[in-house]
Amino acid sequence: MKIQLDRSQWLALFLIPSLSSLLLFSPAVAVLNEQQLYSALLIIGGMVLFATGALPEFVSAMVVLVLAMLLAVAPAEVVFSGLTSTACWLVISGLVMGIAIKETGLAKRIADRLSGHFDSSYTKLISGIVLMGIMLGFVMPSSVGRVVLFIPIALAIAKSCGFEKGSNGYIGVFLAAAFGCHLPTFAILTANIPNLIMMGTAETIYGWTPMFGEYLLLHFPVLGILKGILLIWLILKLFPDTPVRSAVISDSGRLSRTELRLIIIMLGTLGFWVTDSIHHISSAWIGLSAATILLLPGVGMVSPKSFNENINISSILVLAGLLGIASLINYNELSLLAGDKVLGWLPLNQGDDLINFLSLSLTAMITGVVATLAGVSATLSPLAEQISQMTGMSIEAVLMTQVFGFSTVVFTYQSVPLMMAIPLAGVELKHVARLCLFLAVLTVLLLLPLHYLWWQLLGWI
Repeated sequence: MKIQLDRSQWLALFLIPSLSSLLLFSPAVAVLNEQQLYSALLIIGGMVLFATGALPEFVSAMVVLVLAMLLAVAPAEVVFSGLTSTACWLVISGLVMGIAIKETGLAKRIADRLSGHFDSSYTKLISGIVLMGIMLGFVMPSSVGRVVLFIPIALAIAKSCGFEKGSNGYIGVFLAAAFGCHLPTFAILTANIPNLIMMGTAETIYGWTPMFGEYLLLHFPVLGILKGILLIWLILKLFPDTPVRSAVISDSGRLSRTELRLIIIMLGTLGFWVTDSIHHISSAWIGLSAATILLLPGVGMVSPKSFNENINISSILVLAGLLGIASLINYNELSLLAGDKVLGWLPLNQGDDLINFLSLSLTAMITGVVATLAGVSATLSPLAEQISQMTGMSIEAVLMTQVFGFSTVVFTYQSVPLMMAIPLAGVELKHVARLCLFLAVLTVLLLLPLHYLWWQLLGWI
């Protein structure tokens, strides 16, 4: 049987041996022991697989985990630390919440009620959809789930506004939904997997877990609100159109008891998340408590059948694989060995806060281009302590600079949710890529300096 390889697989076959050869024939080999060398080669292979998408991401994760155990580069508790982290359990709770929101029909009801109020102007329509996407980020901690749930609803709204498939309005509504429920929500701690990887690595390596409210205050004003406004402006400029007023505003009746019960549970969960700086309960355990309630017979809204059919184990394996890579880097002290060389290229100096902040934020963004958004924290977190010593910034502040990096998408392939959204709408990739590039450039030019000023105002740097 003849095996046919696609472009990404050919690229991986070229990059893995090429990068491995560069390491093997570099002076670095002299300072690596056998275990560290095997770890470095495994990490190179794993990051190339994740970056190129040569294999399904969960398969790449399993390859990394299995080879790490077979090569004995670290104990099992290090390799599989991702499965015991709070990030892993927050993903599981988010998936359960997503099932409940979808099956009760609550999200569709909200969209039906709001759609009739959005069609008075195109600006109002795009703004409303972006706002809905951001709000979903507070109550549904899974960007993939939000995309799968929200895109069909947004496209139904586009159709009711008279936009045919392929029109500027149709594309604009799709982009507002896909980008709105994804990019600004990186400023919400529980809303995306890269956030959770950062939280998991910070907890695993440094024993520090970011608080929901603290994280929100630090990032949401600029990377949430202002990025949302910038996104709306770009869509209006790049894809202008005019909606047709709907004749009737949909009214699907009163809320059912099940929907009311779900609203109470979700509001309670959100309330505990926002106030975690007061009660100091991890957002993961709050989310897991809500998920457990939603699964209880006679109380919740998720049946065992729905749980078995809809829980996506692949996202959990991906998270475990990436956190496993971060743990390997830390356990074998590879970051300390590479730090002097890699960090030596950056203009990092004690007291030079502006240059330090810009350098670290842009480094995180470039890392996302190479390693995809999910690989940013796995790559950079193990270096945080060394960077802290070089810059005088706290380890927490160094870790938080990663958020700018994994919330800025330069190329579409970096984001799994965006890649998933495209086939749901049948929109050409070039439209998504165009918005990615424009938004990334304006984010660097406008939002990065404002983000620095906001951090200064808060006293973080």
